[in-house]
Amino acid sequence: MKQTTLCYIERDGQYLMLHRIKKAHDASQGKWIGVGGKCEENESPDECMLREVREETGLEIISWRYRGIVTFISDIWPCEYMHLFTSDQWIGNLSDCNEGDLQWIDKQQVFDLQLWTGDRIFLRLIMDDARPFFSLKLVYRGDDLVSARLDGNDIPLKL
Repeated sequence: MKQTTLCYIERDGQYLMLHRIKKAHDASQGKWIGVGGKCEENESPDECMLREVREETGLEIISWRYRGIVTFISDIWPCEYMHLFTSDQWIGNLSDCNEGDLQWIDKQQVFDLQLWTGDRIFLRLIMDDARPFFSLKLVYRGDDLVSARLDGNDIPLKL
């Protein structure tokens, strides 16, 4: 099971979004996502998130919230546990990313971007802040989301 992290960095009603356009053979090619990546051996989820944010943005996260775990099941990609974080406190200056273009996007405009369907679900969950922590299972066939379960209960594919 692959372990990954994803962090949504917040500033003045915006998220720092990564437009995945630079990496060859990218499962998220052309999509907009938060910042993150694969956990290395013996690395905890928070250590991975801190490293990935530093590598992809140049920013050093100094405070964060662990928001949830997202289980991805796919008929074409390996199964994945993604640890989801948010942060609104960091130091440093934004640098270029070799995986795509980084842009600050107004939170409400994020939904106008090309996103994975499942990302729309967990973005709403973290924006609404109604749950301190959640478990979300997303099942894809190809690029199509076919089922979603939040804390063990089936939910609509669009929130």
